[in-house]
Amino acid sequence: MKSRTLRRHFRESFKSLARNGWMTFASASAVTVTLILVGVFFVIMMNLNNVATSIEEDVEIRVHIDVAATEEDQQILREQIEQISEVGSIAFIPKEEELDNMINSLGEDGEAFKLFEQDNPLNDIFVVKTKNPTDTMTVAEELQELPYASKVKYGQGEVEKLFSFINVSRNVGLVLIIGLLFTAMFLISNTIKITIVSRRREIEIMKLVGATNAFIRWPFFLEGLWLGILGSILPIALIATSYSYAYDYIAPRLDGHFIQLLEFNPFVFQVSTLLILMGALIGIWGSLMSVRKFLKV
Repeated sequence: MKSRTLRRHFRESFKSLARNGWMTFASASAVTVTLILVGVFFVIMMNLNNVATSIEEDVEIRVHIDVAATEEDQQILREQIEQISEVGSIAFIPKEEELDNMINSLGEDGEAFKLFEQDNPLNDIFVVKTKNPTDTMTVAEELQELPYASKVKYGQGEVEKLFSFINVSRNVGLVLIIGLLFTAMFLISNTIKITIVSRRREIEIMKLVGATNAFIRWPFFLEGLWLGILGSILPIALIATSYSYAYDYIAPRLDGHFIQLLEFNPFVFQVSTLLILMGALIGIWGSLMSVRKFLKV
């Protein structure tokens, strides 16, 4: 395409936006409202997914080592655990440290357990984490079969429910986001279609005097692009401002907890980029789908 023709398309797209001011406002508003809904829901879902991932990564298997095991037996047991392909990490906690942790976690009530410091009844422990948290149950079953693994704990029953809830939440969130996107596409397409219907005579004349379909589509392609970008400005500003306030308020109160919000930067930049792209693509799609029927003259 010649640069002169391209400049003409850009010029015509801007003129059309200005000439059809109210319809431009209506189309951009449709994009704005839809992207606000999509953006807010996306921010919530991504943070919930981050929390879910943190919870998954916190799941661990505690292998209680038989009190009769010697240091050599413990080393053999460790090597056998490391040979399981799904195992990501393994840490050894001596029974003295286990007792100290229990005393500290109980506060004043834990003082009574200091009597056991001389004759510690607890087991040495291997803390095992899997590469993929969903492999926890499978690995735990394998660990139970190993010699000198007297007891294997991982929150049996509760962990399965947790993973099931997380998977359902993620799937529901994905379906809702896809549903919102399709709703946005058809809403914006219908809004833009109203704009184009009022110009069908112009399109028919251009077609009759020999203009190619591509020549006619280009201004509408650019109009859809500008409408999408215009419609994404307010959602980006609202979400960035709201998330900044929410992050500054909530993040300090979660300090020290395993649940954390996604950091403002680069998360909001990523969401902003996504909203601009979505707005542009939806605007372009709406324009091209709407103008297609009027090209069959």
